[in-house]
Amino acid sequence: MLRAKLSAFPCALVLGAAIGLLAGCAGDKTDPTVNWTPEQIYSEARDAAGSGAYDKAVPLYEKLQNRAAGTPMAQQAELEMAYAQYKDEDKIKAIATLNRFLKYHPASPAADYALYLKGIVNFNGDLGAFSWLTRQDISERDQDAAKLSFDTFKELVTRFPNSRYAPDARARMNYIVNALSQYEVHVARYYYSRGAYLAAANRAQQSVANYPNTPAQEDALHIMVSSYDRLGLSQLRDDTQRVLSSNYPNSDSAASALTVKKGPWWKLW
Repeated sequence: MLRAKLSAFPCALVLGAAIGLLAGCAGDKTDPTVNWTPEQIYSEARDAAGSGAYDKAVPLYEKLQNRAAGTPMAQQAELEMAYAQYKDEDKIKAIATLNRFLKYHPASPAADYALYLKGIVNFNGDLGAFSWLTRQDISERDQDAAKLSFDTFKELVTRFPNSRYAPDARARMNYIVNALSQYEVHVARYYYSRGAYLAAANRAQQSVANYPNTPAQEDALHIMVSSYDRLGLSQLRDDTQRVLSSNYPNSDSAASALTVKKGPWWKLW
């Protein structure tokens, strides 16, 4: 029995030494910012972001928010972190950060910027991606991000009409409306080309009803006239033709409106 205990003793020593070694290694991985001032952390975070190392900037901004909680510096860090998350292509976290900022700092002088950045995140994350329609068969696509972007810009210009970001927000709102209207027309063209005339008329009608006075309306009305004609709905065809002629007296042939166009349709210029 004693011999068994003695033979086990060296093993225990080895095990203890191994645990101690591992603990020592873990201890070496100390936070390099432990003794940094908030100003030092902020400087490092900004340097990292300025050099494009957004993945390194984000955790530094997080540390700064904890170290300087309740200060203007912490609020600034939260906004800059949201921008870094956006540039690091982490749209979900960027939106979450901005929503948190707007919830807890609604009266902040930077609230207009937070709204603007939130609109930009959704704007860039969704509208540019519409180009997939030029490469794949069309199917229904979630347009929530584009609409959220519009709503955010609208809140910005309503709450802060004199904000330095308001003019750009208004321009982007106009683009979003035009893009969404054109999207409906693009889908309508696709349905028409497949012989789905009722679906084509309905999608074109959505563009007319939901996005009036946009450049795509003329094409939408042409598609409606041709679709109703194909369906044998002469009364609807004639009524729509009168609207088309009244609003666009010099309108060209419907041929261009019915052609499924190549290239990125969402580029309106």
